[in-house]
Amino acid sequence: MKTKLKELFGFENFKSGQQEVVQSILNKINTIAVLPTGTGKSLCYQMPGALLEGSVIIISPLLSLMQDQVEQLKYQGETRVVAINSTLPAQEKSFVYQNIQKYKYIFVSPEMLKNEYFFSILQKIRIALFVVDEAHCISTWGPDFRPDYLDLGKIKEKLNNPTTLALTATATNQTLDEIAKSLRISGNVKIVQRSVNRKNIFLSVKKVDNETEKEDMLIKLLDEVKAPGIVYFSSKKKANTILEKIKTKTSLQVAAYHADMDKSERYIIQQQYINNQIDVICATSAFGMGINKKNIRYVIHYHMPSDIESYVQEIGRAGRDGKQSLAILLYANGDEMLQRRILDNTIPQPNEINFYFQNEQKIKNVDFPIYELIGKMKKNFKDTLAMSEFFEKRKKSKIIQIQKMKAYIETNSCKREFLLEYFDELIPSNFHNEKCCIQNTEEIPLEKLNLKSNDKKEEVESDINYLKIINKIF
Repeated sequence: MKTKLKELFGFENFKSGQQEVVQSILNKINTIAVLPTGTGKSLCYQMPGALLEGSVIIISPLLSLMQDQVEQLKYQGETRVVAINSTLPAQEKSFVYQNIQKYKYIFVSPEMLKNEYFFSILQKIRIALFVVDEAHCISTWGPDFRPDYLDLGKIKEKLNNPTTLALTATATNQTLDEIAKSLRISGNVKIVQRSVNRKNIFLSVKKVDNETEKEDMLIKLLDEVKAPGIVYFSSKKKANTILEKIKTKTSLQVAAYHADMDKSERYIIQQQYINNQIDVICATSAFGMGINKKNIRYVIHYHMPSDIESYVQEIGRAGRDGKQSLAILLYANGDEMLQRRILDNTIPQPNEINFYFQNEQKIKNVDFPIYELIGKMKKNFKDTLAMSEFFEKRKKSKIIQIQKMKAYIETNSCKREFLLEYFDELIPSNFHNEKCCIQNTEEIPLEKLNLKSNDKKEEVESDINYLKIINKIF
């Protein structure tokens, strides 16, 4: 296996979990791989794709993610790769459709698979592997924002049940069950799972009294910590507002990234960031999936995330090079109410469901996200009561997740241990150390750093500098 790895990709050794996943796929076993950010999940379908007869279909949630993965494959010398989405020119799309059997790696969105003409073409080719990238979206996004994720199991069956691979960086046992059930692989599935723990990411929560203090703290952080970095927001409007303040008060090159920007603008910003032309991205949660940038030094959350899985996904984009990095969450009392408001605005209420069912012909083409969601989900329920009960249960589950995120913020114990317990991981004895996490009032005694004698000098200095910064700010 290592000989093929060297021959095909130039690597001497597999990263943790890769070989187990590849072998499982080659043995035609449906597989769910939970591998932390930066551990090379893409190779888990690229290598089987190179060794198996037929095409690999990769379901990807974002256009930017598809494009990034396509470019990586082309950079490696693979020409038989295409992303089929709305940005593909009509003439080029026609050519791809006519020659679909010649492509080894075909990237599509779950919505694209609902296109009857395109799907009829897929049914005519040999599919070696059906890949769902960022598979946690089935649980996180499926019922609320992207219901087409919930149909992937049915679609897979209509494609003659090819071997299936689901990839994600984080998943609780409940999420694993939801992925397997949705993809209809629960009867025959191998789970390859590695720890979510990223030892080189220092965890911190900084509490502030109000919005003004939060803005000031962010500017102070950006002045001190080493770029590049990402600042995550739950509000597009706030991301734009803070962007202008960063431009005014620092010399950093900064840009925004969110859904209100057009696709070409987002793509340009992503490429500039990857190529170190931008220091800081003010982004919503859509940014970062699959971004092949190893030197992100910090991830700051301006708003409290809605759940721990999303939080761990997002902070995992820092320090992919293994060097010391920071994850800082800024919190003002009551911040969780923003997530509650977002939840109230995205989960259909019983009166909205009843109104849709009673007036479907009049409003089914109305541009209103709640009605669009109800329309897509309608086929899954026998009546309005069943749908209302489903979304009420979903809302309660989301509220519990918000409460657990708040508990992470409030805990006076080790932050890292809290995260591992959430993902049902065993915690070794003497786990906590001075480079692990910090509380609101703690200061790290630099003289207690447990630095090994064989550490590279520059890495030791980097660790110390980061910890000095933390002490200075907090």
